[in-house]
Amino acid sequence: QVQLVESGGGSVQAGGSLRVSCAASGNTDVVNRWGWFRQAPGKEREGVACIHRDGGTAYADSVKGRFTISRDNAKNTHYLIMNSLKPEDTAMYYCAARVSGAEWHGPLNDLSYTDWGQGTQVTVSS
Repeated sequence: QVQLVESGGGSVQAGGSLRVSCAASGNTDVVNRWGWFRQAPGKEREGVACIHRDGGTAYADSVKGRFTISRDNAKNTHYLIMNSLKPEDTAMYYCAARVSGAEWHGPLNDLSYTDWGQGTQVTVSS
């Protein structure tokens, strides 16, 4: 099992930037993909970005060109750098890990991921 702890959320004005981090521990050797998801009040959880252990990335159309996912293997931490934030980016942000061999539903489908953090709130004011 993999334990994930997010940090770095907060409040920012529209146009600003934030970086959220996800520190992993446990059996991380079996993880082949790391992701970020978000859920706004009254909405379903949606995939934001993910990074494969070979470095390949995928992004939701709504964040392309504004958000960047990265990973520091030495620190066992992955990050989501969010620029040009908009009020519609306001949500609880969750990091996730996918264990190799888990059922596959696509890179930004939460059903593809096996382990989750507790979430960190990001609020963007207009």
